Amino acid sequence: MACAPYETRVRILAYTGIRWGEAAALRVGRVDLQRRRLSIDEATSEVRGEVVFGTPKTHKRRDVPFPAFLNEPLTELMAGRGPDELLFTAPGGGVLRNTNFRSRVFTKAKADLGLGTLRIHDLRHTAATLAVAAGANVKVVQRMLGHASAAMTLDVYAGLFADDLDSVAERLDAAAAQSHADSLRTGDVLSLVEAWSKKASQGSDLRKHMVGPVGLEPTTYGLKEPSGFARWRESC
Repeated sequence: MACAPYETRVRILAYTGIRWGEAAALRVGRVDLQRRRLSIDEATSEVRGEVVFGTPKTHKRRDVPFPAFLNEPLTELMAGRGPDELLFTAPGGGVLRNTNFRSRVFTKAKADLGLGTLRIHDLRHTAATLAVAAGANVKVVQRMLGHASAAMTLDVYAGLFADDLDSVAERLDAAAAQSHADSLRTGDVLSLVEAWSKKASQGSDLRKHMVGPVGLEPTTYGLKEPSGFARWRESC
């Protein structure tokens, strides 16, 4: 890959939408491979040339999902490392800075791929686009990106949800058709039950005029269940 050996980091940015500083502060113990979640608790920033650890931009912790195909490379990256160690590091250890990565790796990679205008931050937009295309609603995208509100998400990505209007109409149409079909099936069942009920009632009236043999215990004339009714009842 053009960004080797940082391809896993680039994929995390492109498929989860976390910020560069959030990825830089991500620790091994905050990766849940079983649930496929990243716990975003910290973020780095550069202040007068120094790396500073702090809370994420909105000061809120969040869990962000990642796709299953990233399990294997993340497992390899985490192997033999303690939970408090940084997941992504610079070649010599420590925090991988945005400025160093951009000048040493990213600029050349995008030139080789013919993506001259691409910015690292655009990988965050890529994640939002992929999420919406996969069916995520605005609240899901908001939580994934760590926006303060859904309104902020819509301000930035409103165009991505435009096609959703058509899909909503299609789902409403399908729901209406299903409801109509269900009502027909319900009507058929109720008609059947009513018919059997009438037959049973007629049989009951007939028995009222019958006199059974005299004895200590009256004989019960069996009202045979109409053919097919038992099978229908058992299937309900």
